[in-house]
Amino acid sequence: MILVLTEHFKGEIMDSTFELLGKGRELADKLGVKLCALLLGNNACELAGKLGIADTVLYVEDQNLAEFNPEAYKMILNSIIKERKPRLTMFSSTSQSYDISSIVSFESRVPFVSNCVDIKAEGTGFLFTCQSYGGKILVDISVTEEQSMGAFLTGAFSSEGGKSSKESSVEKISSPVPLTDLKITFKKLIEPEGGDIDISKQSVLISIGRGVQNQDNVQEVEELATLLQGALSGSRPVIDQKWLPKTRQVGKSGMHVKPKIYLAAGISGAPEHVEGMKDAEIVISINTDPNAPIFNVSDYGVVSDMFDIIGPLKDELSGRIG
Repeated sequence: MILVLTEHFKGEIMDSTFELLGKGRELADKLGVKLCALLLGNNACELAGKLGIADTVLYVEDQNLAEFNPEAYKMILNSIIKERKPRLTMFSSTSQSYDISSIVSFESRVPFVSNCVDIKAEGTGFLFTCQSYGGKILVDISVTEEQSMGAFLTGAFSSEGGKSSKESSVEKISSPVPLTDLKITFKKLIEPEGGDIDISKQSVLISIGRGVQNQDNVQEVEELATLLQGALSGSRPVIDQKWLPKTRQVGKSGMHVKPKIYLAAGISGAPEHVEGMKDAEIVISINTDPNAPIFNVSDYGVVSDMFDIIGPLKDELSGRIG
């Protein structure tokens, strides 16, 4: 069996879970084993209907699972892994999974590989491909034990491959371990203040990097984004300068985006940034350095100062709209 931990928030399955289910389905079919989606929650059984690509949805119902609780999740996972012995347990590389994956590996004595971007079946085990040194190096790690665990970077696989209109069989059980006297309890959810846009839902993004030079120039690029009916985002150096809010950061430590058009202006293309935008449908890059790494992931590239392009482009669009 291949086991995928389902992540959900406010009644919605996270895209990262569908990414794992798609890859899990591929591996399960190749190995001739079942794919199981593990869903933990309270009054959340209806979410199982969205996990149709799995052969089985194992739904654990408990009032202490109404909100994510790392202690409760860890206890349940340890019990299920010990009892059902999945060949592979798949986590997303998210804050939730990072809270529990390594300690589950330690307590269940199952090998764990993090920062994975790919996986292949190899003999009785698996060959994991993972990032090292901030994505500068890809490392293959072979795990030959009968059981293994992996945490996969979001965006490593297509989320569409994990979606299906089929219905899985649902096995509903109460918690296999008592969840009383938990040391960790949920108090309240503190969300970012409203008022800013969600760049992960934009179809057009113009992202700025060091090439924007100073804060005064940000407004000019934002005007272009408005003309394109898109939004402005940025790489980490721009966010660190506080020229844009943290909610606009694209990259491994920011948001993962998949717009139809992603225009990278003055961004060199460090692995940390590329991780967050590589799944855009069309990538257009402007950079003065012809050897900038961003061109390696671009569909179209212009070797130029970004403002030599943005200014005329704004004029052209303004003329058409006017």
